[in-house]
Amino acid sequence: MNEYDSDKIYDLLQNSHGLLRAEAVEDADILLLNTCSVREKAQEKVYSELGRWKAIKNTKPDLVIGVGGCVASQEGQDLRKRAPYVDLVFGPQTIHRLPAMLNQLKRNKKPLVDISFPEIEKFDNLPEPSVSGPSAFVSIMEGCNKFCSFCIVPYTRGREISRPLDSILDEIKALTAKGVREVSLLGQNVNGYSWQDQKGTIVNFALLLYYVAALDKIERIRYTTSHPIEFNDELVQAHAEIPQLMPQLHLPVQSGSDRILAAMKRGYTVLEYKSIIRKLRTVCPNISISSDFIIGFPGETEADFQQTMQLIEDVGYDRSFSFIYSARPGTPAARLADDVSLATKKARLARLQSRIDEMADAISDSMVGTVQRVLVNGYSKKSNTQLCGRTENNRVVNFSGDASLIGNLHNIKITQAMSNSLQGEMIQPSA
Repeated sequence: MNEYDSDKIYDLLQNSHGLLRAEAVEDADILLLNTCSVREKAQEKVYSELGRWKAIKNTKPDLVIGVGGCVASQEGQDLRKRAPYVDLVFGPQTIHRLPAMLNQLKRNKKPLVDISFPEIEKFDNLPEPSVSGPSAFVSIMEGCNKFCSFCIVPYTRGREISRPLDSILDEIKALTAKGVREVSLLGQNVNGYSWQDQKGTIVNFALLLYYVAALDKIERIRYTTSHPIEFNDELVQAHAEIPQLMPQLHLPVQSGSDRILAAMKRGYTVLEYKSIIRKLRTVCPNISISSDFIIGFPGETEADFQQTMQLIEDVGYDRSFSFIYSARPGTPAARLADDVSLATKKARLARLQSRIDEMADAISDSMVGTVQRVLVNGYSKKSNTQLCGRTENNRVVNFSGDASLIGNLHNIKITQAMSNSLQGEMIQPSA
């Protein structure tokens, strides 16, 4: 979501003020920090970076410093108390107001804070999307209504607001006209999407996927993030029937202990979670599953953690985003005693990540010798003589080829599995 918002901020300011990206922080006239407050570590990084920017502003008094995103929404005016040299504070729902805020700052020379939640206004005021390759993010909704006990998102991004269907489809059409072939649909809880069309039909997330798949030139569809509580049978069926829907799913579970899940207010049991995975693998046997895990939630015992490790074995995850629990201000869990020692949290996290890494490596190894359909995104980050792209299960593949291949799908034979990528060779021209 932050990548999407950051790209939109750049598009906005390029259109409104003719601004271009600076080559270095020291060269900039405006410095904007788009932030995340899901974890304490990310939040503290904000203030560390602002401290470095303060030194630049001391030598460039006209430098404009702005902070957006979830930390801005969480901290509000308090952010300026801690960092009074910040000129602009704006939330995730007010990035579209940034050009007007800049103009007002220039006129009045007074800092501005706007962390309101103007619902869908944001999407109505964003420019036509820019494109930097054959893949693009498309936001379909904002906010979350789940109020998990550990999560600050409902407080920083607001309640769930679904974007109008036509607006989503129009953005995707504009992207495909510029060469995009793969879209990743974004939301804090995409399968909570709900919109009533002109005929009075309720369009849920599963139906939205069919609409997107029906658009010309869309060859791949991905989405993130889903909540298990709303992963219904219609969505499972979409995975069976939509060929453009990639066999890859990120489905956060957070814990393998029913007791901890209840304390987290997740609204499902481990058995119900595994039932979703089982249904998906019935219709899509090769689907790749990734997840989120919070380690050391208040009250987590070794037995609870062992249940999480057992879930990992039962599901066979491809990768994970796993973190040590950190209390977020204002959340119900912040009132619980954080009774798991840091050393224990770190040890458990290392065990979990090590096991999932082993599983991911085994999946990569199993792909050696197979032919994969790869969407070529551009040149490899490690070598300007090789191209790179992504497989259907979202692995990076590097291979030798001509620049004319960029932006298209090609058959690549996997020759080697590396720690974070695959090596391959092209076996035939584009089909």
